[in-house]
Amino acid sequence: MKTYMLLVVAVFLLLPGCKPVPEQSMPVAATEAPAQLTSCNFTMGLDAWEPYQYMTVGNTVTGLDVELVQQVVADMGCTLDVVQGSWLELLTLLKNGDVDFVLGASKTAEREGFAFFSEPYRQERFQLYVRKEQVGLPYSGLKEFVAAGHKVGVVNEYYYGDEVAELYADDKLRPLFVGAIISELNMARLLDEEIDGLLEDSFVGAAILRRKGLDKYIQPHNISLGSSDVYVMFSQVSVSADQVAQFNTGLAKLRENGRYNQIVDKYRN
Repeated sequence: MKTYMLLVVAVFLLLPGCKPVPEQSMPVAATEAPAQLTSCNFTMGLDAWEPYQYMTVGNTVTGLDVELVQQVVADMGCTLDVVQGSWLELLTLLKNGDVDFVLGASKTAEREGFAFFSEPYRQERFQLYVRKEQVGLPYSGLKEFVAAGHKVGVVNEYYYGDEVAELYADDKLRPLFVGAIISELNMARLLDEEIDGLLEDSFVGAAILRRKGLDKYIQPHNISLGSSDVYVMFSQVSVSADQVAQFNTGLAKLRENGRYNQIVDKYRN
């Protein structure tokens, strides 16, 4: 859940400002203990994914996931910096400890080797999007769609769930999954008929199509994947287990005081 020049935006909670990103990351040896953030400052990796995380025209970092995390970080008495990049770039920075956490992550066995995970804070459901004239194609599931020879666009290093993982593991079906660094590239490929469909979160897909005026040309098919939990993923190099526990406590508090539902309703409505 994607090489670009990184745009680094430093924010003091809700008030962002700019600073340069280091040209090179300095990995910490695996034998060293996780570094403690003595000033209680976190660096968050931002992979633009409206409405969950994105930047406004005025370079303000916002979104459903962002607002939730900003509230928790503020309650922890911490400040927040933001590094924007593709998902693939951010995963590399997270492994090295140059980014402390990323949002909207799925938990996998591979990722648990280098990352801590928060408690799940929302769910997501991926939808198959096709060209308007293909909406009526009589397929009941993704396996049937790709087995018929249709190519599907995905974003590199995104985890779409067990169903897609199993299909991708099939040597005959793997070539039908076409990777891209961002979903917008898949939409361009779909319009150019280089692929026959693309997978995207239903809320994200609707936001992109509306913003780019493509909703008349690309529409959701009835094929969708099952819902799955979403987590904040923390670097094991730069964040301690105690800090993750504090974050989870803050997240629970946000649910209890009703602020969580207020933020979710703001974006879902």
